[in-house]
Amino acid sequence: MLKTVFLFFLILDPTISTPREESVDEKFSSAILPESYHLPNSYTSTETDSTKQRRPVISKGLLEDLRLAQYDFSEENQREEDEEEEEEFDDFFGDIGRKKLNALPTPENMISQERFSCVSCEAPDCDEEDICENAVVCYTAHVRDVDGEEMKSKGCSPTHSHALLTCSTERYDGRHVQKKHGISAQYAVDCCQGSMCNNATDWPALPDVPTVEKEPVPVSTEQNSHIIKLLLAVICPVAILGLLVTVILVVMRYRHRKRMAELNAVDLDYQDEMVGLRAQAAGDSTLREIFDHSMTSGSGSGLPFLVQRTLAKQVGLRECIGKGRYGEVWRGIWHGESIAVKIFFSRDEASWIRETEIYSTTLLRHENILGYIGSDCTSRNSCTQLWLVTHYHPLGSLYDHLNRTALTKMETIKILISCITGLVHLHTEIFGTQGKPAIAHRDIKSKNILVRADGSCVIADFGLAVTHTQATGETNIPQNPRVGTKRYMSPEILDMSMNMQLFESFRRVDVYAFALVMWETTRRCMTHEGVEEYALPYYEMVLPDPGFEDMRKVVCIDGFRPQVPQRWEDDPVLAGLARLMKECWHENSNVRLPALRIKKSLIKIACLEPKLGVMVQE
Repeated sequence: MLKTVFLFFLILDPTISTPREESVDEKFSSAILPESYHLPNSYTSTETDSTKQRRPVISKGLLEDLRLAQYDFSEENQREEDEEEEEEFDDFFGDIGRKKLNALPTPENMISQERFSCVSCEAPDCDEEDICENAVVCYTAHVRDVDGEEMKSKGCSPTHSHALLTCSTERYDGRHVQKKHGISAQYAVDCCQGSMCNNATDWPALPDVPTVEKEPVPVSTEQNSHIIKLLLAVICPVAILGLLVTVILVVMRYRHRKRMAELNAVDLDYQDEMVGLRAQAAGDSTLREIFDHSMTSGSGSGLPFLVQRTLAKQVGLRECIGKGRYGEVWRGIWHGESIAVKIFFSRDEASWIRETEIYSTTLLRHENILGYIGSDCTSRNSCTQLWLVTHYHPLGSLYDHLNRTALTKMETIKILISCITGLVHLHTEIFGTQGKPAIAHRDIKSKNILVRADGSCVIADFGLAVTHTQATGETNIPQNPRVGTKRYMSPEILDMSMNMQLFESFRRVDVYAFALVMWETTRRCMTHEGVEEYALPYYEMVLPDPGFEDMRKVVCIDGFRPQVPQRWEDDPVLAGLARLMKECWHENSNVRLPALRIKKSLIKIACLEPKLGVMVQE
């Protein structure tokens, strides 16, 4: 009803019906409403030069038809139709004010009283067709929604207002909506008059989705300068703060390193040459003064008992440098100097007692035996701690040294000769009023040998040591539940054929273990053919922590020994070391060489090369 009234006013009011001169391409911003209406020439009067206006051609028959159209339905149906069409009319009226009326069928046809039958089918696929009667116009519609899905439908317009709304715009591409929102719908409608005229009508072609080109927003010089100032205001304080923090950290790191260097500084003047003949004072100036005033010449007992009993109170522990089955090893500070503190677990008290006894042995002190300072028993954190205080060697054990460093021939010979020199001193009994008993270590391995700063070695860990005095014929075997390291056990221990009453048997056990240490060290000796990676003895035959039966099978039953690489045979020094170690790990303990003979053989092998010979003679 409202649409009919509006159409009526549109025809009567020349200001409404007069279209502006615009291109057909101008579109509405709505994807649903038509974007322009083209009024045919037969619908308007000719434009005059004076007024530039168009007047409608109005006939009485047209007015009469419009009035009759208002009463086609009953009053109740008319009210419902008015309510349903009110919203459509509002949108239609808003758009019609911005666009032209154009391209409608001629007014005579649109308002004719003739009615048709049309094909009707629903979107989206128009699968099921039906027939609608009493139509003014038949139409075929093709729509693409914002998601790109296409829908097709056919139908009829039963009223003139519906026909005007449906057929007013044939195509719409949604350009303005696309520009504003980035998405839009498109549609195309074909209208026709005649019975079933839309039956065989092809679907109207949809316009392409418009491409909207966005113009770049120019940035002015003022905006650039503002951004630069903002960045500088943020970055500069952060950079300055970061620089200050970096300087502070560098200074603190430098001071820390300097302080640690002072703590770790050890005067090495007391160390002898590898096979030198003279003995020098042990330790730095502070320790040297204490030793010089507290022990007789040649004593190996460390500090006097009176000093040892207060030793724990004078030592400050700094860092843990090792852990083992016996306990822990810490680096400590005593009188401003670095020392090593071996802390035993309370359950391993027997090892602490035995090691303290061995270190307290007269004339034990030697350049290739770990320097002993004292022992003490203290309580910390409600726990009893057994301390053994010795000299500190920053390079750690031979095991650690071989893992991180490959050796030259000179370094290899120096390590082996210094180790066997210490073993000779242990095995040798010194006769006299204050003599020294013969000592067998019983746990020779690379982890119980420490490397000094000059590359020579010292023997440590005497918790399993056995002493023997020839005058009394007594062999002092400690009552210690600990046993040696299974990997380094000799065949006679593994098959339990060793004569425990004969002290020489213990010496031969040490020789067998030293032969395995020789093999470990020689593997890391470089030649022109390269060097092997570090490996423990029998690494390819047993697990990392082998059991007693595993070692017995490999060593005694199968008779295996560590493999000698082929490159050793091509070098006279390494070939000589290989022959020597094979004699030392012989299955028959009586065939093994004594420690002093091994030392002489090593010196002889070193003389095969002039440089090594000169080093040994020095």
